[in-house]
Amino acid sequence: MFKADKTVSLLADSFRTHGYAIIDNAFHDDVPYVLSDRLNTLAEVDAMHRAGIGRRDDLTQREDIRGDEIHWLTDAHTSEALWVRTMAQLRIELNRHLLLGLFSYESHFSHYPAGAFYKTHTDSFRGEANRVLSTVFYLNPDWKEGDGGELVIYSESGEELERVAPVFNRLVVFLSEEFPHEVLPTSTDRYSIAGWFRVNTSSAERVDPPA
Repeated sequence: MFKADKTVSLLADSFRTHGYAIIDNAFHDDVPYVLSDRLNTLAEVDAMHRAGIGRRDDLTQREDIRGDEIHWLTDAHTSEALWVRTMAQLRIELNRHLLLGLFSYESHFSHYPAGAFYKTHTDSFRGEANRVLSTVFYLNPDWKEGDGGELVIYSESGEELERVAPVFNRLVVFLSEEFPHEVLPTSTDRYSIAGWFRVNTSSAERVDPPA
């Protein structure tokens, strides 16, 4: 499914140096095209919903902060199951190479319509060992320079480290706690999969991940 030797080797090498990685042509061609077709279908039939800020009872919609619409992936649909299996395989390889103890993975399609953005944020609060690695996979076969929608990755001190164009079949992976990031305004429809590898923090009093 993914180009195992290339993808995992590049991820491991980049993580040891930077704590993040940007991999072009990360997966075999059937994976991005199948997922792109599925996402386009969902968008066309209005099967996606406006994304929010926060989790569960604290979830609110703030279009001044975040303007994308999403659809959570499951293994109930054939196309989505392909991604679930692909990332399960990648999780095993990352654990083998980087000893991260990754336990599970969650992800959703993201559609940013023209003008949408996502202001600077982090994907996990420091000290809450739940989301460990963030992933972004791009599904924009016709993306052109000047379309906007770049992912900007910052250091903890606010220095810009990378400005990543949402090019088709490009995978970005970074440590969830350590890298604030934002999505710049896009001038056209922008499609991706956002995901998070988690560790298991279950205890006698708490089940992780929560229902």
